[in-house]
Amino acid sequence: MRVRLKTKLVLAITLMVTALVAALSFIYVSQIVRQRINSDYQTGSLAASMLLQAAEDALDVDLSNAPNPTAEHEQLEEALQTDSGLNTVMNSMVGNTPIIYDAAVVGTDDKILFSSNPQNFGKPADTRASFAEINNRSPWRQIRWVFDKSNLYTVYEIRVAPDRQGMGFGTVRVGISPVFLKNELQPQIKRAAWFSLIAIVVSLVLAAALSNVALHPLETISRRLDVLTAAHIGPPLASEGRRRTDEVGAVTSKIDRIGREIRDVKEVFSALKENLDQIMGNLQDGLILFTRDWRAVLVSASAESFLGKPRSEVLGQEIDRVFTEQTALGREILGAIAAHEPFSGREIETESRHRIQLSLDLIEEHGERIGALVTMRDAESVRQIENEIELSRRLAAIGRLTSGVAHEVKNPINAIVVHLEILRQKLQGVEPDIGRHMDVIGSEIQRLDRVVQMLVDFTRPVELRLADVDLRRVVDDVILLSSPDAERHNVKLLREIPPAPLIAKIDVDLVKQAILNVVLNGMQAMAAGGTLRVTAHRDDRAGAVIDIADSGPGIPAEIREKVFDLYFSTKKTGSGIGLAMTFRVMQLHNGSVDFDTGAGGTTFHLRFPVAEARDGAAELATGSRTSV
Repeated sequence: MRVRLKTKLVLAITLMVTALVAALSFIYVSQIVRQRINSDYQTGSLAASMLLQAAEDALDVDLSNAPNPTAEHEQLEEALQTDSGLNTVMNSMVGNTPIIYDAAVVGTDDKILFSSNPQNFGKPADTRASFAEINNRSPWRQIRWVFDKSNLYTVYEIRVAPDRQGMGFGTVRVGISPVFLKNELQPQIKRAAWFSLIAIVVSLVLAAALSNVALHPLETISRRLDVLTAAHIGPPLASEGRRRTDEVGAVTSKIDRIGREIRDVKEVFSALKENLDQIMGNLQDGLILFTRDWRAVLVSASAESFLGKPRSEVLGQEIDRVFTEQTALGREILGAIAAHEPFSGREIETESRHRIQLSLDLIEEHGERIGALVTMRDAESVRQIENEIELSRRLAAIGRLTSGVAHEVKNPINAIVVHLEILRQKLQGVEPDIGRHMDVIGSEIQRLDRVVQMLVDFTRPVELRLADVDLRRVVDDVILLSSPDAERHNVKLLREIPPAPLIAKIDVDLVKQAILNVVLNGMQAMAAGGTLRVTAHRDDRAGAVIDIADSGPGIPAEIREKVFDLYFSTKKTGSGIGLAMTFRVMQLHNGSVDFDTGAGGTTFHLRFPVAEARDGAAELATGSRTSV
């Protein structure tokens, strides 16, 4: 059976008020009853004490001349009965105090010596319940005693005994009648009960009114949710039908459905944000996206190097907090925004002599500004990329040319070699100088054949045999292979590798040859010997990096752009293919190679994508067997 929330609320409030009123009423009634019973007990005790004092005063006589105990007893009775003070106290108590039914002085033999009722003189005293026991009862038992009609005419007593022995009597007893006490308390308790009942009825009415007021917003929310859920959210799930069906249950069901949709949207948003963060983290350009109120909501990881502050300090900041007029970067951007003039590819020089390509795009919709995008690019990196592209283009062109030349030259060389051997056999034993000249011709032809073979190898399509390899092992192999040359050139090899593996998906033979080319080139650059340091480490942005640093004189500025050109060499016996081959191998592995040089030596940086970060490239390489 469906119970409305309003009914539950009314019942709950009524029960709460009922319990509260009942508790307060009980406390109030119990206090009244206790105070009244205690007051009557104190009154009776005071009367008994006064009567005791009067009896002691009345018996303050000399009984030594009594001839026997019987005479002594008669003298006691006469002293008590004839004492005017005792009679006055006795009559005053009984006549003026409604709750005192009677009073008596009882001897040690439990017979009445003096009483407010003269007919009781000399009679045994009645046994009565103690009024102190009623006074010491719990509140609930005292209330029940007040409404107990069976003891309405029961007389209770309060007893007091003299402090001194030999006073001639045992106790003073005051009889307490509960009639007046109960007749006075019962109307008060009934009035309290009526007030409690009225309070409960009033609380019922107030609870109904309060529930209407309290649930009205809930009903309004429910109607608004109906509009929202009907427009965007499907029907409730089967599990929602088993929930509570009151107003809160209906609203809860609708909120759950809205929450389900929000969770789905949040999951999609989280996935998009994760992908966007990954993209922004891998971008080399510094990107900052601003909203219509000029607050930064998207910042790439590279922007930190341009701004000199972490992303956390940029996100959420206004544009004039991100860029300031005190910097060249800030003056360009803030000035263009003030003039409402976007620009692209503007090259500026920062205070640290670093050149940046800067772009500002104002994002508008229907003529209204909705945001702005600031792009910062390292001008030196741009030029380096352009140089690499130009170098790749030249290598490709040279490769196409040398491929044809090598093909055309190879066949004549083979023919010359054959005919040279025939001629050598025919001229055998003739002039010795002729044999010597024949040997020189043969040697030069073999050298020419090796050069042509190198051209063929360089331009031949390469089939990569990729595998997950620890670059630390490759470095160790290269160090081992180059050790004899290092001793010959008086070069000290130093090796620095991390304790953790550096896994990359590479062709081991090609990468080993590429690294070896750089190592040998570094050794040859140190004519008088020196130190060659090979370092492997992980870089969060570049992946795995192998640095090869020599202590030579450095590369002259006029030939730095030609270092990776095919056939370019500064050595008399150099072929100019080694570093070009290294550049090509790094391209095949989606890596890069560059160098820093100066008077203290040259450092080549070989960067490899780690295996986790280049799954797609690995699949492409293994699936298509990349060739150039």
